[in-house]
Amino acid sequence: MDFFQSQETLTALEWILRAVVGFFFLVIVAKLLGQRTISQLRLLDFAMALVIGNIIAHPLSDQHLGLKGSMITTIVLVILYLSGTFLILKWQWFRKLVTPPPITLVQKGEIIYKGLKKARISLDVLLEELREEKVGDLKKVALALWEADGKISFFLDPKYEPLTPAYFQMKVEPFELPRTIIKEGKINSEELKQSQKDESWVVSSLERLYQTEVKNVLLATLDSKSNLQVFLYK
Repeated sequence: MDFFQSQETLTALEWILRAVVGFFFLVIVAKLLGQRTISQLRLLDFAMALVIGNIIAHPLSDQHLGLKGSMITTIVLVILYLSGTFLILKWQWFRKLVTPPPITLVQKGEIIYKGLKKARISLDVLLEELREEKVGDLKKVALALWEADGKISFFLDPKYEPLTPAYFQMKVEPFELPRTIIKEGKINSEELKQSQKDESWVVSSLERLYQTEVKNVLLATLDSKSNLQVFLYK
């Protein structure tokens, strides 16, 4: 087990053993820390993001360290990461190990204290997340789940959900993303072509509707009905 100790030089096999041990050690540590610590990162992603940056940084900043060991370690970690993602898809038990199922925090307007303890978050954090979702009354929450990426998913009781056109069986226009035809005072010729317009139309429209020139436009968008939205520099 000499690869654990400080060495003048390490063989390729010893570098590989270090990488394997370090990877699994980091995954275990991340698991023990809890999902809140690595919020918005999956367990394997967190391990990779944390360790690879350090591995590459050391030989780049220390003249006494060579790149060989860091490159071997990085390759081994990438292989372990790809193997882990493959196992997540193939084996359910491994998926549950690294991607835990959601934890119920609120159900039918009632706080599930056992869920808070299991997720290792405080009541203050739950209330903070509620405020960020613009939910003022906890009693309106039908279900709140602590997800594997550290986020909380909230579902309001249907009677508190905002009414939509579908509820009234109203016909609405299909969603359309306007094209950006001007950005920071420059015309996007490709987008303009897709909109079946030319630069002369843009120039005349700006003069007629906004009494301005292209160079004064921060952003301009155009939809399929030729509605021009312009935002000027201010």
